[in-house]
Amino acid sequence: MTRPQVRLGVRINREVTGTRLPELARQAEQAGLDEVWVVEDCFYAGGIAAAASALAATETIAVGIGVLPTVARSPAIAAMELAALAELHSGRLLAGFGHGVASWMRQIGAYPASPLAALDETLTAVRRLLSGERVSMAGKHLHLDEVELEFPPAVVPPVLAGVRGPKSLAVSGRKADGTVLAEPAAPEYIRAALRAVEEGRSDPAAPAGHSLTTYNWLALDDDPERARARARSSLASALGPGAEAHLRPLPFGAELLAVIADSATTDELAARLRPEWIDQLTVSGDLERCVEQVRRLHEAGSDSVVLLPLLGEPDEEAFVAAGQIAARLRQTS
Repeated sequence: MTRPQVRLGVRINREVTGTRLPELARQAEQAGLDEVWVVEDCFYAGGIAAAASALAATETIAVGIGVLPTVARSPAIAAMELAALAELHSGRLLAGFGHGVASWMRQIGAYPASPLAALDETLTAVRRLLSGERVSMAGKHLHLDEVELEFPPAVVPPVLAGVRGPKSLAVSGRKADGTVLAEPAAPEYIRAALRAVEEGRSDPAAPAGHSLTTYNWLALDDDPERARARARSSLASALGPGAEAHLRPLPFGAELLAVIADSATTDELAARLRPEWIDQLTVSGDLERCVEQVRRLHEAGSDSVVLLPLLGEPDEEAFVAAGQIAARLRQTS
């Protein structure tokens, strides 16, 4: 069976202030993109409020939340808010949940005794509540007593899991409608992650379908050397704690992990990244090369390729570049 054409999106980085967010969402839609994603990181803008602003400012583009920490809100309250957005903007909301950064969750007194149980139970509860069920649960993390939404959405939004490691990916396959892979998501990592997701998908009670969304930095530039130079710092910033899962499947993964361990600062790491590593871990180069890289991600299993503006560069330029890639993909498909 032929897979549907890849969906192309962009992410609005967390550093964007609230007043600029609606305009950027409109620009993503005007660029002809399928999706625009917002971020919830402590202590920047709230993800649900940011998604509401993006949805209200646009008409057709899907808006993804990537991702809400499972333990920062009651799942019942999260489901209430998501249901309101899904009803107001039918068919355009993508709701992502993740563990949350451990240090931030401890900082707000919300780190769970079992992160895997918290993820599993939250995904279960939110999906059931959005579907209009009355839910009672007494789990390791979550306790609900006959909870039912008064206004479940007519079109239930997909509930996704933004996770990294194999155990969490298996939970995503078992309990979520899709998975979001953080940057950098190279083809080798996509294939390895999907193997872990499929372990969870073997559960007879798993959702009927499962999508995969992948994040990668974007540096569209006719000069490949300049593209790499532009992408270095942003890529290095993503190679911190948790990046091991992304890098182990790569043929050069062990060598890169050793360089990361031996680098005292992000700037030092950026300077030591080899050109071929940057080429494999970003969508960068001229238009034809970027289009080919997106195709490779899709062939590896990515249903939605989400491109990220480089840190310190205008988001608007990345959105225009992503629109050019989307147009070229449509021309050549």
